[in-house]
Amino acid sequence: MNIPLIDLHAQYRELKTEIDGAMRRVLDSGVYIGGPEVEALEKEIAAQTGARFAISVANGTDALTLALEAAGIGEGDEVITTAFTFFATAEAIVRVGAVPVFADIDPVTFNLNPVDVEAKVTPRTKALLPVHIFGLPADMDALQSIAERHGLLIIEDACQAIGAEYKGRPVGALGDIGCISFFPTKNLGGYGDGGIVVTNNEGLADRIRLLCHHGSRRKYFHEEVGYNSRLDPLQAAALRVKLTKLREWNDRRREAAVRYGSLLSGLPLALPAAPADYRHVYHLYVTLTKDRDRLAVQLKRHGISTGHYYPCPLHLQQAMSSLGMKRGDLPVTEQVCERSFALPMSPHLTREQQDYIADKLKRYARG
Repeated sequence: MNIPLIDLHAQYRELKTEIDGAMRRVLDSGVYIGGPEVEALEKEIAAQTGARFAISVANGTDALTLALEAAGIGEGDEVITTAFTFFATAEAIVRVGAVPVFADIDPVTFNLNPVDVEAKVTPRTKALLPVHIFGLPADMDALQSIAERHGLLIIEDACQAIGAEYKGRPVGALGDIGCISFFPTKNLGGYGDGGIVVTNNEGLADRIRLLCHHGSRRKYFHEEVGYNSRLDPLQAAALRVKLTKLREWNDRRREAAVRYGSLLSGLPLALPAAPADYRHVYHLYVTLTKDRDRLAVQLKRHGISTGHYYPCPLHLQQAMSSLGMKRGDLPVTEQVCERSFALPMSPHLTREQQDYIADKLKRYARG
């Protein structure tokens, strides 16, 4: 049996007729930049997240960069974020001239620890940038309280978490700006790069839209130097088809996570957990184990793909060496990075596949 970490083939097979039809609709239209497909997707994502405005962009990294720039964050400003995430989160901060300040994470949720976040606030801090890691919302009430006490913006990195909810509210529009990725492996993924920014602030929305179109509102007239960051209609059309399945697919992910919990109980794996009033969407199913490398090799021999998120925390990346951080500065983050072990997860993961994975894990545990 061969079990991929994320089964994109099965996802396409489920919606092949609808996706092929949507692609043909765009090709027949002759509209390949902007147009009704993109506009419709923006409205649908705004409704999905509960935001007033949604501005589509070329990718999730651009979403973060444009959000920061539109918010006026720049040279010398500090943005507190997590080192347990994909590099783009910190990369975007550096790209606008600001300084990423890394706080440690909670050992159970893997999200920012609000206590350490507040300890890192300085007069130069301008924003908090929490990541809803692996589809689990961060502790937004605590972070919002910190932001209010210190006059800070909150920019949500919801790139892995579309459809997730924090105490009944969708992530993305909980802070000042939310950023979402449509990278193919995400819960709502396209067939190439894509992203979107959501906000309830009309001024911020207007600035982001200006920036992502070369700083131009009117063709050939430019108010400032911007970016060329646009989502194409082919991606928008495919995403609109998938968006109709998002809630069902996220529910299937949660069902698979519950079943994993039952099947893997008692094994030397720390299984992912979520507070009762959080709606986790399990972009990835990440466990912790002290024996991850040997276990990964063993499962690979049986056709089971696994993942290591993330082998090197951001504060120890060579590209971040100018920050002067060292091993031991974020002990929880470093331990989680060493032990993180992702098992296959997708809406198309079958009970048979889960049984097979559990059997191999139990055999390994027995030696």
